[in-house]
Order: sequence, then structure tokens, then C-alpha cells
Amino acid sequence: MTSITFAIDEEFKPRLSRFSWINLSELVKLALLLRLKKFAEFKKIVSKSKLTEEDAEEFSDKVKLSMHKRLKKRGLL
Repeated sequence: MTSITFAIDEEFKPRLSRFSWINLSELVKLALLLRLKKFAEFKKIVSKSKLTEEDAEEFSDKVKLSMHKRLKKRGLL
């Protein structure tokens, strides 16, 4: 079996120590497997899409502009 090592910053480390009863290796493994499954499902959906990269960028720009206007109107920017 392959091993993967993760670096935990010093600020986060004490928070993890409160959960010493959790098998972090198993938790991370399950989380990665779930992400990989979701990514595979996403790829399957996207592979059927006729949206071009340029279309996606244009849509993204419109969403960002709309969100910027909304946040500015609410005084959050």
C-alpha cells in the first residue's frame, strides 16, 4: 500500500489533537475516495457538454460581475 504524508500547520495541529479517537488516516482515505467518485461523476456529465471553454469563461465573467454588483449594493465591498 502506498503512503501519503500531509503537512499540518502549527495552528491547526492543536485542534486535531482534540480528536485523537478518530483514525485520521481512514478519514482522509474515505474523503479522497468520495472526492474521486464525485470527480468521476463530474467528468461524465461534462464530457457530454457542448459548452466550449470560451463559453464557460464568458459565463464565469457574467456570474462574477453579477456577484460583484450584488455585494457592492449590499455594502459588502
